[in-house]
Amino acid sequence: MTAAQPGATAVKQAIQWTLRLRESGHDLALQQQCAQWRSARHEHELAWQRVTYLQQDLDLRAIPGAGVALRTLETSQRRLQRRQALKLLGGVAMIGTTAWLGKDLEMVSDWASDYATNTGERRSYALPDGSLMQLNTRSAVDLAFNDRQRLVRLKQGELMITCSQASNAQRPLLIQTRDGLLEGFEGRFVARQDSDCTRVSVSHGRLAIHRPGNGQLQWIEAGEDWRLDAQGAQRLEHVDMDAMAWSEGLIVTRDMRLFDFLAQVSRYRHGYLGCSDEIADLRLSGVFRLEDPERLLQLLPQTLPVRLLQRTRWWVRVEQQA
Repeated sequence: MTAAQPGATAVKQAIQWTLRLRESGHDLALQQQCAQWRSARHEHELAWQRVTYLQQDLDLRAIPGAGVALRTLETSQRRLQRRQALKLLGGVAMIGTTAWLGKDLEMVSDWASDYATNTGERRSYALPDGSLMQLNTRSAVDLAFNDRQRLVRLKQGELMITCSQASNAQRPLLIQTRDGLLEGFEGRFVARQDSDCTRVSVSHGRLAIHRPGNGQLQWIEAGEDWRLDAQGAQRLEHVDMDAMAWSEGLIVTRDMRLFDFLAQVSRYRHGYLGCSDEIADLRLSGVFRLEDPERLLQLLPQTLPVRLLQRTRWWVRVEQQA
């Protein structure tokens, strides 16, 4: 069972109402309109509650484009229909707002999952068969253990499993990901679901990918990294990040693009984190601690010709040094 999540349209509308009420909060007619919108659908109320929760420490008006969008809306409403005006608001302000807020909403840990972690959280669990499972930030899994199999369903995020096959030879350890079915044997491995693929790494032991259709196995040996997607399985000859380091609270990079590095750091914090196109291809190598992502970001200008543009604690952009 999956907990209900508001769609992108409902999230955008909730942010629109929040901006308008902040600008004209004493307008009783506007308050009534907002109340009617919230009561019209359960999804609207859910989106409203999530946006209200996530913006407790956030001034939405500090986000670039929000003030302009409000003025655009007020001007447009005098000469356009309300629906057209809201489209203008969505096009101006929500590009910078829904993009990062929607990410947090979509990645809220599924309370219906057997095991889950929140943003920035890493946890370890002993499974019923004695295996050790570690979950990285924003991850959720379900278990289905019975007399025939041990099944772990990775619903989102990233897991590491350390397992032994010795006492469970008759019950294979299966890991179901969005892009393929894995079978673990004695050893340690990581599986991470990205937006476009699943990445799999084995530190020791071996892992098998069940090929759909023919029943054959694709073996992954210790020290190998693979990518699984709709096109199949492909071994990666070069990786720019240690796939296991997060279990020790670290990001270890090897000639990694700054854009990709920030994408990884953003998994451990709330809000928007990005960079300008001019510096996206700068390269970064080093060992970085995950315990304090904000402090980690402060280190970037010490190693790269960049500066941090910070509107709020929720909105940070890395730009070229002036």
